[in-house]
Parts: sequence; C-alpha cells; structure tokens
Amino acid sequence: MTYRETLAYIYGLARFGMKPGLERISALLDNLGNPHRRIRAVHVAGTNGKGSTAAFLSAIVAAGGYRVGLFTSPHLIHFTERIRINGAEIGEDAVIRLAERILKVAPEGATFFEIVTAMALLHFAEEGVELAVLEAGMGGGLDATNAVSGILSVITPVSLDHCEYLGATVAEIASEKGGVVKPGRPLVLSPQLPEALEVLRTRCTESGSPFYLAGTDFSAYWEGEGLAYRGLQLSLSGLKPGLAGRYQAENAASALCAAELLRGQGFPLDDAALRRGIEEARWPGRMELFGESPRFLLDGAHNAAGSEALAEALADIPRGRLLIVAGVMGDKDAAGILAPLLPLATRVFAVSPNLERAMPSAALATLCHEQGAECIDAGAVAAGLSLAGEAAGPDDLVLVCGSLFTVGEARAVLLAERFEPCRG
Repeated sequence: MTYRETLAYIYGLARFGMKPGLERISALLDNLGNPHRRIRAVHVAGTNGKGSTAAFLSAIVAAGGYRVGLFTSPHLIHFTERIRINGAEIGEDAVIRLAERILKVAPEGATFFEIVTAMALLHFAEEGVELAVLEAGMGGGLDATNAVSGILSVITPVSLDHCEYLGATVAEIASEKGGVVKPGRPLVLSPQLPEALEVLRTRCTESGSPFYLAGTDFSAYWEGEGLAYRGLQLSLSGLKPGLAGRYQAENAASALCAAELLRGQGFPLDDAALRRGIEEARWPGRMELFGESPRFLLDGAHNAAGSEALAEALADIPRGRLLIVAGVMGDKDAAGILAPLLPLATRVFAVSPNLERAMPSAALATLCHEQGAECIDAGAVAAGLSLAGEAAGPDDLVLVCGSLFTVGEARAVLLAERFEPCRG
C-alpha cells in the first residue's frame, strides 16, 4: 500500500470506536515480540497540559544527549507528528512498513489508537530509543499506552472531559487517570482539584508509589519576564519557556520535577540540559502566533478548564479587538468551552472542521447568539479564517480555538500545507 492507502486503512479502524481495555493491545504487542519491554518509558496522563508537559520533558531529555521518543495524539496536520525521535517525525516509509507488519498480527477488533500505539512502541524499540515519553490518549489505566510499565508517571490537572468514557465526576475521572501509577514507581502530580488529589493520593499510598505534588514539593512562578523553578534538589531562575502562555509554568514545573527524578533512574541530566530543554521545547497549536497584520493566535483548548487558562493568558497579549474563529466537536460542552472567551470577543466566526464529529457551524452560531455574542456562521474553517482576516484591523487579534481539530485545519491553511484530517 502507499502512504495514503495505509492511512486510509488504519483510519477505517475507527469503525470499532473507542474501546478502553488492555486485552487487544497486550495481545498485539505479544504477537510482535513485546517490543515495549525493551523500552524505558515515562507515562503522562491528565486532562489538560499533558501534551505540553510531554513536549517539555522530551526536550529536556534530548538536551541531555539521550535518544528520546515522543508519542502524542491527536496530530494537527500530519499523521507523522504523532511519533517522533529527538523532535524528528517518523518517515512515511516507516509508517507503511510498521503498519503492514502490525496489521498482519493485529487481533480482531483492534482499534485505530491501539494500532498506532503499537506502531510507536515498535518504532521506538527498533530505533534504540533510550527513553520514551508516552502521552495517554484519553484515560489512563485502560488506555492502550498503559500496556507499558513506565519507570515514572506524571498526571497533569484532571477535570471534566470525555465523561461518557471516563466517569461523571472529577473523582471518577481521576481514578481512571490514576491507572498509570505503577507500584513502587514515582508519580509527579501537577496542581489538582481537591477531589482528584484525594483519589490520586490514595492510589499512591495503596501502590507504595512515592508522589511529588506541585505547590508542596516543587513549584514554578514568574519573576518578571522569566520563570523560576524551585524543585526537589535544585533551583533555576530566568527560564524562558519555548511554549507561550503563563499557564505553561505548571507544565514546565512538572516536566522539571520529572527530569529531577530521572536523575535517579539512570538519566543524570545536568542543570544546563533542564534549562535548554525548557527553552527549546516546541508544541504547535498551543498559544501559537501567525502573521503580523492581523495576527492569528491558535490554541487547542477544548474543555472549560482549558478555555479558562486561555482567557487568562490572553491578558498578556496586547491587542485592539479580539475576533474569534471557533469550531467545537459535537460531543463536547460547547457552552462551557466558549463561556470564558465570548465576553472578550468583538465578533465570533463559527466554523465546522472537516470531521464527522464536528458540531455544525450553524448550531454553534446559534449557541453564541444565545450567549449574547455577535456571531457569523462562516461554515468551513478556511472561510472563517478568511472572513476574520478581512474584518480584523492591523492591531486586532484573531483567536482560533475550540478544538485541536479546528486548530489543526486552520494551521494547515495558514501554512499552505496538505491537511490530513485527524480521526483519533
């Protein structure tokens, strides 16, 4: 098969839907000779900030001279973004080769995400990765990535999201996310709501896993234009994170704490590597600016907690008016996502990204009107960008938000690149 044919086939596995559980991925990895057992890994779970935290940590480890793999989802523009080694995306030829091998031995009913997880693990094992940073896809304990027994886990802030799969309360979701905690292995905890913290603290106690809590054992805060970190055994100041947004302090702090713990796991990362990794980290589609007149700001916040952080971060960006291009998935809390942002906007352009799950732009426009916002039903993402760009003055800011899928499609338009729609 060609690369396009390969993607079309594995995307077709989405017909099996989301099926939490480790039975199929475990059987698949066994059929492949258990490549995951040749990998030392850090597992990153949570609701918000896990991708940024994983990007920070992988950049730190790479800056220390190690060969590090990074597995994330979903992609923004190209499927190959999901699997990286030292920042370089997997090649299309490797995707074809790995998919062919894996599909031959995949158990019946294997899902898209399980196949892609197996591709990443097999690729990392064959390429001699010294450490893999694995971002959980949706949950934790029943997520396909949890087939790997990591040497360290990180759980970023837990909030309500994917409730139909993970639970109706923060405590229930935290219980599923806490499945990445391994007996006797350390856990780094980003700031948590009290109900999530109670669940995760109990999980660590029961499994004999030491845990390190943000705000108690480590912290980061802004000093002028730089970030200061006070950790387990070290202090750093004047850090210039490569990821924009003041909320990235929490994600950087969790990555730095994890890096400190890795020193005792055979990765003696020096202070210079920690500093360089924080500053060299890149994570597209999160507070990412394009253009000059007007400027386009892309951010993939896709739940209420993420939008609240985005609204706070917007205060640091000088601007005239704020115009919003918003597209949301139909199974998300659109009202909750937009609530922190609509009061800041002069006008909203409702769009529908090229995905079956997307909320129709007309329905989103109606919701915005009901919330008192001036909104135009722009239809497709490209049309929304065009209309917003035409309406914006030289000093205005156009915010693209509501979903990573919206941001990915918009990013492809702005970069004039071929867009590979995300489907899992």
